[in-house]
Amino acid sequence: MTVSKNPYLKNLNKIEFVVTYACTGRCKHCSEGDHTSCGERIDPQIAADVVRKIAAEYDIKTVMTFGGEPLLYPDAVYAIMTAAKELNIPKCQIITNGYFSKNGDRIREVAERLAACGVNHLLLSVDAFHQETIPIDVVKQFASEAKACGIPIRLQPAWLVSAMDDNPYNRKTREVLGSFADMGICENEGNVIFPEGNALKYLADYFTDERPENPYVEDPRDVRCVSFEPNGNVLSGNVYRKDIMEIIKDYAP
Repeated sequence: MTVSKNPYLKNLNKIEFVVTYACTGRCKHCSEGDHTSCGERIDPQIAADVVRKIAAEYDIKTVMTFGGEPLLYPDAVYAIMTAAKELNIPKCQIITNGYFSKNGDRIREVAERLAACGVNHLLLSVDAFHQETIPIDVVKQFASEAKACGIPIRLQPAWLVSAMDDNPYNRKTREVLGSFADMGICENEGNVIFPEGNALKYLADYFTDERPENPYVEDPRDVRCVSFEPNGNVLSGNVYRKDIMEIIKDYAP
C-alpha cells in the first residue's frame, strides 16, 4: 500500500522492537523497574510484516531488537531479522545480556540462527549491574559462539553518572569489561543511566534533585525511529488492531 508520507516521519530511518519485557536479569539500573508486564511478547509474523511494509515506503537503515531479554523469544528475533536481511537493510542489530539458556547446545544453536538470519551488529550488555544477577561465564560462552559464527560484537556497558565518574559501580564495570579483553571483544561507548524505574529506586543517591531531560526520547515532531512494544503499541496506535501504514499516516504529535 502506497501512502503519502507523514511530515512528522519524513526522516524515519530506524525500526526497533521491544521483543519482551521479560528478562533473566534483575538489574538495579533498569528503567523498566520490576518488569511487571513480562508475560507479553511481540508476534513474530506481524513484526516481520511491519518491517516489510515500512521499508517499502521509507529508507530504513537499522532494524533493532531488544528487551527485556529478546533471546527468551528468539523466533521473533529470527523473523524480524530475516525480513530485514531480505530487504538489504544495512544494520540488523540486537541488544542482549547474553543469558537466555545454560545449555551449551542451545546457546550454539541460537548464535548460528542469528548469524544465518543476518544479525550483523550485536551489543552485549555487560557491566556491574547485569553481572550482579547474570553469570558472566554463560555470557562469555554465548559471546564466543556468536563470534565464531562471524557476528560482530561490542560490549555495551551502562555507566552511572558518566563513563568517567569514579564510583564503585563504574569501577566494577571496568573490571567486568576487562575480563573480555582476551576474547578480542571491544567495548562500545555504552549509555549513561537515566533516573527512571529501578535506577530511581535503588540508585537515587547518585542523581541530583533536578531530573534531566531523557536523551532517549524521540522528538514527536521529527520521528526517526518507530518503536514497537510487545503488546503491539506504536505511535499512539496498536499494530495488532490497525495496519502499520494507517497508523503512520494518521500519526500526529
